[in-house]
Amino acid sequence: MTERKNGLTYADAGVDIDAGNRLVDLIKPMVRATARAGADAEIGGFGGLFDLKAAGFKDPVLVAATDGVGTKVKIAIETGIHNGIGIDLVAMSVNDLVVQGAEPLFFLDYFACGKLDPEATAAIVAGIAEGCRESGCALIGGETAEMPGLYKDGDYDLAGFAVGAAERGTLLPGRDIAAGDVVIGLASSGVHSNGFSLVRKIVEKSGLHFDAPAPFAPVLTLGAALLTPTRLYVRSCLRAIRDTGGVKGLAHITGGGFTDNIPRVLPKALGVRIDLAQLPVLPVFKWLAQQGDIAELELLRTFNCGIGMIAIVGRDTAAAVMDSFSTSGETVMQLGEVVESGDSERVVYDGHLNMAW
Repeated sequence: MTERKNGLTYADAGVDIDAGNRLVDLIKPMVRATARAGADAEIGGFGGLFDLKAAGFKDPVLVAATDGVGTKVKIAIETGIHNGIGIDLVAMSVNDLVVQGAEPLFFLDYFACGKLDPEATAAIVAGIAEGCRESGCALIGGETAEMPGLYKDGDYDLAGFAVGAAERGTLLPGRDIAAGDVVIGLASSGVHSNGFSLVRKIVEKSGLHFDAPAPFAPVLTLGAALLTPTRLYVRSCLRAIRDTGGVKGLAHITGGGFTDNIPRVLPKALGVRIDLAQLPVLPVFKWLAQQGDIAELELLRTFNCGIGMIAIVGRDTAAAVMDSFSTSGETVMQLGEVVESGDSERVVYDGHLNMAW
């Protein structure tokens, strides 16, 4: 084949194939470390494989979820702190799987950028691999897309795809959720990965830069504090489901907060009554509310306010379920109860959030 001395190359168009190959070499050990029964977590093929039989399932129902990290990624880009955003990516999908009683099995990621930086991208994948290991799922593949002209140099975005399974007949929510059941909350690690368009607007209004000390966590910069990764609830929730048999429903508190997420797991005629005084409002939410002059109901519908996962359990099993969560390292509190709702509001709040510093 005749070589053209002055012909254009893919690199001239802004796509560096060699950088992509270097990235693959950097991340192979990270990916390999996520191997589990059913998957060897090797990458490089055209598709990832998973063996359900080897994973121990007899009559499985597959459950799939996909998500991103929203505009939280803008803070990672502006601060150059990339390692935690991969954990966020995994958490947003696997936490959605476990609320349906499913065990996460494997994960795939999609990474798009303007110009590939292998080292920075490897830091992101390291976080993805860590999230997968903590959740017991294998990272079996992904895609890296370098798209100059669509993204600016330095900009990137992420999407994640998780697949889990549960034995037929064990999916949540259960059909036995009833008035009088107890609502339990599991503490969050921070803002998680929702509401960051408002967070960024509040930071801009405050006049602070991301490298300034965080007013609510002075040992950290504002950027680092806001980038605290989303908490992974998979292992603790699976343990409580399997060991106690008392978990009737779970709700991952993401965009929409308590107001929109809890009703998603309730029968139509039921709602919940939440005692706001029991919510352990984290300092970051107090600062955001103060700086943005955010109304209480808006705060509850935008952020997790300190509770990242809700569990609905029967009164007779509440103590055992709470003990299971505590043993798994969760901070647990009883927040309220399931009530009959009729045509009224599905989430009713008693009292007010404790916003005192």
